[in-house]
Amino acid sequence: MNATDPRSRRVRWLAASAGLLTCVATALAQTSVAPVPRKVLVEDVRVQGNVQIPTHRIVPYIKTRAGQDYNEDAIQDDLKNLYATKLFANVNASKQFTPSGNVIVYFSVVETPSKIDKIEYRGGGHLKLKDLESITNLKRGQPMNPIINRRACQEIVRRLNEEGRPMAVCELLSGDKPGDTDVIFNISEGPKVKIEAIKFKGNDTFVSSGVLRTHVDSSVAILWVFGGKLNQAMADHDAIKLEEYYRSFGFVDCHVSREVELSPDGKYATLVFHVHEGERYKVQGVQVVGNPKPFSAEELTRIPRLKPDEYVNEITIKKDESAIKDYYGLKGLPVNPRTELFYPEDQPGVVRVVYQIPQEPTQKRVGTIDTIGNTTTRQNVILREVPLYPGQILTYPDIRKAEANLARLGIFEVNQEGVRPHVEIEDVEGSDFSNVHVYVQEAKTGSIVFGLGVNSDAGLQGTIRFNERNFDITNIPTSWAELWSGHAFRGGGQELTIEAVPGTQVQRYLIAFREPRLLDSLFSLSTSVYFNERNYNEDLESRLGTRISIGRRLDEKWSASLGLRVENVGIHDVAPAAPIDYQEVIGNNLLVGFKGSVARDTRDSYIRPTDGGRLELAFEEVTGDFTFPVLSLEGNRYFTIHQRADGSGRQVLALRSLVAWAGNNTPVFERFYAGGFRSLRGFSFRGVGPEINGYKVGGDFMWLNSIEYQYPIKANDQIYLVAFVDSGTVESTTEIKDYRVSAGFGVRFVVPMLGPVPIALDFGFPIVKGPNDNEQVFSFWLGWNF
Repeated sequence: MNATDPRSRRVRWLAASAGLLTCVATALAQTSVAPVPRKVLVEDVRVQGNVQIPTHRIVPYIKTRAGQDYNEDAIQDDLKNLYATKLFANVNASKQFTPSGNVIVYFSVVETPSKIDKIEYRGGGHLKLKDLESITNLKRGQPMNPIINRRACQEIVRRLNEEGRPMAVCELLSGDKPGDTDVIFNISEGPKVKIEAIKFKGNDTFVSSGVLRTHVDSSVAILWVFGGKLNQAMADHDAIKLEEYYRSFGFVDCHVSREVELSPDGKYATLVFHVHEGERYKVQGVQVVGNPKPFSAEELTRIPRLKPDEYVNEITIKKDESAIKDYYGLKGLPVNPRTELFYPEDQPGVVRVVYQIPQEPTQKRVGTIDTIGNTTTRQNVILREVPLYPGQILTYPDIRKAEANLARLGIFEVNQEGVRPHVEIEDVEGSDFSNVHVYVQEAKTGSIVFGLGVNSDAGLQGTIRFNERNFDITNIPTSWAELWSGHAFRGGGQELTIEAVPGTQVQRYLIAFREPRLLDSLFSLSTSVYFNERNYNEDLESRLGTRISIGRRLDEKWSASLGLRVENVGIHDVAPAAPIDYQEVIGNNLLVGFKGSVARDTRDSYIRPTDGGRLELAFEEVTGDFTFPVLSLEGNRYFTIHQRADGSGRQVLALRSLVAWAGNNTPVFERFYAGGFRSLRGFSFRGVGPEINGYKVGGDFMWLNSIEYQYPIKANDQIYLVAFVDSGTVESTTEIKDYRVSAGFGVRFVVPMLGPVPIALDFGFPIVKGPNDNEQVFSFWLGWNF
């Protein structure tokens, strides 16, 4: 083939192209192969995250070392080794490149918490092991936590302080470091300290130390043995309570500190409260501001009782807030006044009291009413004490009236810790209605009381009394289990009393039932069956009978009742020489009496009234073996003459008067007699009145009067002196011939744990007496309940 042949040139061009393509392909193939990398060295190995376990204990489990080639497989083996130790809950590795191209390897660990292997209490001799365990709440096998252990040590000290050991110390010998496995408490209890005296210094201008003592929880040991443990935390709280007490009466800057003075042997202490009263602030002015609608501002300013130039008194301020709430609440307008006190900088010792009404109220109506917490008491028993009904205007004063009514029932919890029946209002969004929720907590309403009493009128008496204040005569049990569980015959708000009172001169046996809301109305029903027997100087009298009474509360003060009594009166052991008045009633005498009464009661307390009074007019027409009427009018009135600045220590003047008349045909056992503790002191029981041949025959007319002044001598008002003048007469006819007068003094001891009746001791001295009256200087009344 010729070189110049065109075909030859084409062949040569194709061969050259193929060669070129081969070279390019070879070059591309060479560039796709990764270059051999340079070796990466481990520059450093570091451990992080360990707290309890030191680094030098971890490093031996790691094979990767500085200076070695970095190897990912080796790192994974190291992680497996660390996991295998079971010292760690989690481990991981990471690397960080250095500027030189090497790496730093980090092993991050999360330690597995150590377990408590042993718990030991050293030195806690007066605290039992189970008590210490309940205080610390530590158990073997729990994770070790030094913070919890230190807190447990503090709790041991606190408990010992409460037990009257103020110098108690607790030290953690082990368990205060993360790596510990044992928890060891070293307890030094120190001596038990009793409070032998509580003193107050700096309180001369306001109230006495005795009054302040009633406002602290710390107490003095009785006979240096019983009670009176020194609790410093309680003493600190007492100082705070005293400050609050002082500030509530205008001592705004008052400060109280406390000091403990130990006896030389460290067993007794005198607790001293240092009172820095400061100035007592007076009221500069009183305002009611905010949204007065629908009342005028002038109208609202007449509501507060707190007046300018009076001392600040928190009690009065609270009453003013309630009065403002009631003023609005009567129209169904809810307001919550907020009291603000302003102290002018340029006028020290004065304060301006401002009652703020924060919002313009909107009238509400009652929506639904429900009860919460009554697990035993029927709902209707609660709702009938709530004077609110669905659809009516929500009158807010009736809320407090409902709370007071429920508390007065005595079937729900009411205590000083603030537990008591209460009513809450829930507004319905987008509506003019509010739902009413009544919250109660069931109280223990059944009781069995064993008592012992003695008095100068009736001798020695024992008492066994069963009482159920939340009885339900319709709640008949359907099984023995329901009966023994205590749910049967309960929940109806009724009262059942079964009583046996045997005695040396008097014995009484009674079953009484009371329904306070007959058929959920305002009427009440009371009924009883009884047997009474009494030894008099003239005869032995027994009464077997029943009484039924229907009452009606007319309003907050007035009430009325109608009653029936049916009695068989037995008269026995009458001496042959007794007057005809006794001879004609020997044996059984049937009486049927119909009685009506109306009463007005405004007393502030039933146990020891200090204000208000009670007036009762009663008439009874008796028929049966004898027919005669009985009319009586009795009144009591109480006046607080003086009281301490805080409202305690009330000195009370008590007035009492009773006038009674019975018809001419009244038998001797229904006539009037006077004398004794509850009548004319200074004379013996039934020692005043007409008599025939030495036999007291009673009278058809009686008028008794008493004036008594009560003077508390203890700061807690549980002991007070009385001075009295008793006067009156018992006559055969409606006339006054022999008016008696006696005067004397006495003492009253109110001991709550012994029952509601105080211990009373009286010395009475007749000044004016009638012929043949029987005198008795000393009279007394003592009673105990167990």
